[in-house]
Amino acid sequence: MSFDRIEQSGEGASVCGGIPHRIVGLSRSPATSPFRRLDAMTTPPPPQQPYAAAPPPQPMGPSDEKLWATLVHVGGIFVGFWSSLIGYLILKDRGPFVRAHTATALNFQITLIIAEVVGWILTLVLIGFVILTAVYIVRIVFSIIAAVRANRGEWYTYPLSIKFVS
Repeated sequence: MSFDRIEQSGEGASVCGGIPHRIVGLSRSPATSPFRRLDAMTTPPPPQQPYAAAPPPQPMGPSDEKLWATLVHVGGIFVGFWSSLIGYLILKDRGPFVRAHTATALNFQITLIIAEVVGWILTLVLIGFVILTAVYIVRIVFSIIAAVRANRGEWYTYPLSIKFVS
């Protein structure tokens, strides 16, 4: 590292160790120097290009659509509402078959959540235990039927479900 030039006096001079001086610039080599010249005018960097939008999701093949539709219905048995919600949010743009099945499963699971809340409230009157048992049996039976239909490539709509999502 070498000093380019040290001025002993003049405007912008400072005192260091009793000797007035001003360091005009430090450099190693002009191309690789991490130091900028203090007396050089610098311009701001040019503005960067905005980030490009993510490409749209690619549609799935028929076998993949059947697989994911089946998994969303079976997931309703084990984790209830969450598999249908996550499946709908992630897979809704990947094909019409998987969108219809995930929306149908989500509507059914939301309907069952409402029935479960009513059942838990009515446990105070003891009829709630019957409602909760019926809800669990309906969830298992209709989810298996929907999974089988989805695996065959057939369109399916759950009976008794309220349509919240289309």
